Amino acid sequence: MSTSGAVAASRPAPRSFAAPGRSARRGVLLGLAVAVASAAGVWLVWRIFVASAAGQRVDQAAFDGALYGRTRLWQVAQPVLDVVSVPFVALVLVVAVLIAVVRRRWGLALQVAVLMGGANLTTQLLKNFVFDRPEFASGYLNTLPSGHTTVAASVAAAFVFVVPPRARPSAAVLGAAYTAVTGVSTLIGRWHRPSDVVAAVLVVLAWSGLACALAAASGPRQPDGAAATVTAEFARPLVPSGAGAARRRRPNALGVGGILLLVAALLAALPAAYSLHRLWTTSGDLETRAELLVAYAGGAFGVVAVTAAAFAALLVARHGAGRPS
Repeated sequence: MSTSGAVAASRPAPRSFAAPGRSARRGVLLGLAVAVASAAGVWLVWRIFVASAAGQRVDQAAFDGALYGRTRLWQVAQPVLDVVSVPFVALVLVVAVLIAVVRRRWGLALQVAVLMGGANLTTQLLKNFVFDRPEFASGYLNTLPSGHTTVAASVAAAFVFVVPPRARPSAAVLGAAYTAVTGVSTLIGRWHRPSDVVAAVLVVLAWSGLACALAAASGPRQPDGAAATVTAEFARPLVPSGAGAARRRRPNALGVGGILLLVAALLAALPAAYSLHRLWTTSGDLETRAELLVAYAGGAFGVVAVTAAAFAALLVARHGAGRPS
């Protein structure tokens, strides 16, 4: 056998040209599934905790429980909320778009604009024109979803989009932490109830899913870490089989950061579920100090659980969107 024949035989077989198309369709479907599930979650949160007497009762108890210890906690929470403003959103949007432009990812800049603009506009429309609040407990003005939490979550999600693939898990962990701190701060300040914050996170996740679907549909794609093209496959120099396998190994969709988010979501969901079950099955008004504190703590844990799970889902959807092949 000639030298050229031996080299050709040692090369891996060319990949199918249909693979990028299938990858794109999977990315689109995954992004749309995340968007639809999140949108349904927003409606369910409103239906259970705002449009029902039992839900309002529990949600309002968490709101009233924030009165305990508010003075000290507010000293930490107020500076977090003071950062959120229209100029802050504009500045973050410009920075995110610039990062995308520097990376020569013009479509990515559009996706970030769609994500941030769509999420924040949707929150205002839902809060002021779509959802209402029956007067079962106290208060008749609808405050769901939370605008401050929407800003924080959309800012965090935008940076998950624009950073390089290997930095996404770390960006997701930091973004989830910032979003959760902002959401809990609105509870401390008695600006919002837990349902408002959870709905805001889901609004952002819905638009993130749409942006991921847009990314997957914008052209032939391959998952991050896959071989770039058939040409690159043949042009790659010969390497030992073990090293070649390591080079071709695709990074995990979640990474260590995503796994940490799932663990955090599970650990926070346990006390949140206990609190919700205990209060929902308690008859009469929720007025004692113990009941209000349980509701307050359960609401905060619920915010953390949903936020962590949402950013883990964002990591999976963004990974599925892939990169240009």
